[in-house]
Amino acid sequence: MRIAIVIAALCLAACGAPQAPVVASDVEITPPLPGRPMSAGYLVLTNNTDADVRITRVASPQFGVVEIHETTIEDGIARMRELDELLVPARGSVTLERGGKHLMLMRPEGIGDSVLLQFFSDGAPLIEFEYRYGDN
Repeated sequence: MRIAIVIAALCLAACGAPQAPVVASDVEITPPLPGRPMSAGYLVLTNNTDADVRITRVASPQFGVVEIHETTIEDGIARMRELDELLVPARGSVTLERGGKHLMLMRPEGIGDSVLLQFFSDGAPLIEFEYRYGDN
């Protein structure tokens, strides 16, 4: 997946095409384990604009629910909480990773060899991409 993103970025740069407002890289979606109705998503979101971007919803046709979560350590115990939004700073990036901010993908619905993720900002589509298991 990383190679495809790099090739696409190089082609866009070479063609002089405008850069996408938000780009996803280093994507990893864990496959749901047998008997566990959930998965996790890790990636880097980079904002190529001069304004902060607020991601307010993430969806996937392969999962009934996708939530943005954050893991924190309180009194030596790891706790997870859902976030209302994810801020991607102007000309900056945010990393969704194990032990920090991440995606929780729940209630799998017909999981195949790929997952489509759709990110929204205040109800408007922002970025969409497909992750194929085994491409990372």
